[in-house]
Amino acid sequence: MPRNDTAFLFDLDGTLVDSVYQHVLAWKEALDREGVELSVWRIHRKIGMSGGLFANILLRETGLEITDERLERLRQWHADAFNRQHTQGSVRPLPGARELLAYLTEQQIPWAIATSGRMETAAHNLAALGVDPSKVPVVTRDQVRHAKPDPDLFLATAARLGVDIHQSLVIGDSVWDMLAAQRARALGVGLLSGGYGHAELQQSGAFRVYDDPADMLRHIDEIAARD
Repeated sequence: MPRNDTAFLFDLDGTLVDSVYQHVLAWKEALDREGVELSVWRIHRKIGMSGGLFANILLRETGLEITDERLERLRQWHADAFNRQHTQGSVRPLPGARELLAYLTEQQIPWAIATSGRMETAAHNLAALGVDPSKVPVVTRDQVRHAKPDPDLFLATAARLGVDIHQSLVIGDSVWDMLAAQRARALGVGLLSGGYGHAELQQSGAFRVYDDPADMLRHIDEIAARD
């Protein structure tokens, strides 16, 4: 039996894997290829939400026509660019990520991964972490109707684990993770490793904020119940 009823529901990019800025550059390449001129900082501010919603918002900000064909091209070009960076070895687990997951497993504390990415990009990150989707619940954008900031990903992940979402912690690195946690009625824990500030994460619902997985593991007694 688990030590406690609290489950940990992890975002992937920027929370367990150091890949946020690689996603930013991949989206920049895709948008440039489509002829959409957009500053890199504007792209970063949207990272963490679903790719489809992300592209819709960016195209809306530029005033360009949004079509299914254009959105599909952008999604595929982004995936190609991001996966290319994996082959170059630029995407790695964040400090303490593997150790944190190993600790939770050892202590029989349930955990799972919920990512707004599709499996075509998430698979590389999972492999880098040493996470086998056949053994660990992983819910991707492919499996829900709406991704972050909607709560669907975390609700589906809690259901896969067989835990109460209201007794779960959502661990994420963006305001979109924290907003989704609030909408799911879960507690949000923020990490600074995605590039959002301490105040931003708190204002969007994080009740604790840590630097990265290693820092969170050092303070795990603050959020995980004792026997």
